[in-house]
Amino acid sequence: MKLRISLFIVALSIICFGFTQQRKTIIFFGDSITAGYGLSKEQAFPALVENKLQAARYNYKVINAGLSGETSAGGLNRIDWILKQPVDVFVLELGANDGLRGLPLDQTKKNLQGIVNKVRAKNPKTKIIIAGMMVPPNLGKTYTDEFKSIFPELAKKNKATLIPFLLEGVAGHSSLNLADGIHPNIEGHQVVAQNVYEVLTNML
Repeated sequence: MKLRISLFIVALSIICFGFTQQRKTIIFFGDSITAGYGLSKEQAFPALVENKLQAARYNYKVINAGLSGETSAGGLNRIDWILKQPVDVFVLELGANDGLRGLPLDQTKKNLQGIVNKVRAKNPKTKIIIAGMMVPPNLGKTYTDEFKSIFPELAKKNKATLIPFLLEGVAGHSSLNLADGIHPNIEGHQVVAQNVYEVLTNML
C-alpha cells in the first residue's frame, strides 16, 4: 500500500512538473521584414530566434505573425484575431510601410498605441518589445526624425523593451539585402535575429 502511494506521489509530481514546464509563446507581429519577404519562413529572423532560444534551452515557441505590406492600421485591424492565442512575449514590428508611404505619423502613433493597448488588455503580464525602424531621408528631415522618435517614445510610455533599430548592421549594406535594397536576404536575417536575440534574452 505504501509503495502504491509513493508511486502515485511520484507520478503526480511528474505531471505537475510537466504543467509548469509548458512552453511559453513569443509572437512576432509585423510586416514583410518579420514575414521574411523573398525567403522561406524558416529563413526569416523569427525562426532563427527560436532556434537560438532552443539551443540555449529557453522554453519558448515562436509564432511568426508577419504580413507583407502591413501598415499600422492593418495591424490594428487584425490584432484581435492574433490575440486569440496565448502570448507571453509580444514583439511589435510595424510602422515602416506607413513611413515609406508618407502617411501621417500622428495616425501611425495612434495605431501602434492601439495595438499595445489591445495586447495589454488581453493579458497585462505580457512582455512587450518595440522594434525601432527608420525611413529614407528623401522624405525630409522633419518627417524622418519624427518617424524615428515614434518607437522610443512608445516604448517609454508603455514601459516596453526597445530594439533601437531592428535593421542595425543590415540597412545600407547591399550584401545583406535583396536586390530591392529594402528587405534583408538570408545573411541579413541572421544579423537581425542576433539583434533581436540579444534584447530578448536580456529581458527574459
